[in-house]
Amino acid sequence: MVKHNFRKLKIWQSSLELVFKTYEITNTFPSDEKFGLVSQLNRCSVSIPSNIAEGASKASSKHFVNFLEISLGSAFEWETQIIIAFGLDYISEEKYKNLITKIHDIQKMISSFKEKI
Repeated sequence: MVKHNFRKLKIWQSSLELVFKTYEITNTFPSDEKFGLVSQLNRCSVSIPSNIAEGASKASSKHFVNFLEISLGSAFEWETQIIIAFGLDYISEEKYKNLITKIHDIQKMISSFKEKI
């Protein structure tokens, strides 16, 4: 297997941008969500690029695919959490739509990359 430089992978770069956006948004959430939705969103956003990076270091394609699947699962978890945040009126409809578009793009990229490996 050819090892990948995770920093050059578009899926890693895009998901890292999502981490920064997530922290930016969750900083505006009510303080009583600090250990709830804020923590969940932040953790699953960090999990996406982290698992891509960890998988890129693995010696086999099978192991890399496993980490991509974990990353994809975190992306779907993140999507669910952002739907909840929108439902609770923690984010505007405009931000919600932009974020949903971003996460769908990331989910598609991870799925496509997984198929290529």
